[in-house]
Amino acid sequence: KMGERMGGDRAFLFGRRTYEQLLASWNARGGPFKDALNNTRKYVASSNPATKLDWPNSTLLHGDVPAAMADLKKSSGTNLVIMGSGVLIGSLMAADLIDEYLLMIAPLVLGTGRRLFGGGTQASLRLVDSSTTSKGVLIATYERG
Repeated sequence: KMGERMGGDRAFLFGRRTYEQLLASWNARGGPFKDALNNTRKYVASSNPATKLDWPNSTLLHGDVPAAMADLKKSSGTNLVIMGSGVLIGSLMAADLIDEYLLMIAPLVLGTGRRLFGGGTQASLRLVDSSTTSKGVLIATYERG
C-alpha cells in the first residue's frame, strides 16, 4: 500500500541527510519502495551548494528552500512528498507549505530521540484517512485544518 502511495504523479523532497540515508539503504533493496524512489524525481534541500547527488532524477535545492518549494508547488503540477527530513519539515511548516501529512506510527516507545515536529511551529490538522497494518502500524493521513 505504501509503495502505491509513493508512486503516481509525485516528486520527492528530501533534506540532504535523509537523501543520503535513503540512497545508502533503500537503493540496495528491491521491491516497490526502491522502484518508486529510483524512478521518481527527487529534490534535495542542502545548505552546501556542492552537495553531490548520485541518485538518478535528483535536483539540488540550495538557498531559500521554502521559496523554491513554493515555486515548485505552483509550476510542477505534481505532489511533492517529504520523507523524514525533520529540519526541512520545520522550515516548510513555518512557511505554511505542507498540505497533507502521512504519518506512520509504530507501536514502539523509544523514550528519547529527535522530535519530528520540534521547530516550535503549531499546526491544526484534520484526520482524513487511517488504516492499521497487520503489525499494528497506524497509517494516518492528515490535512491542514
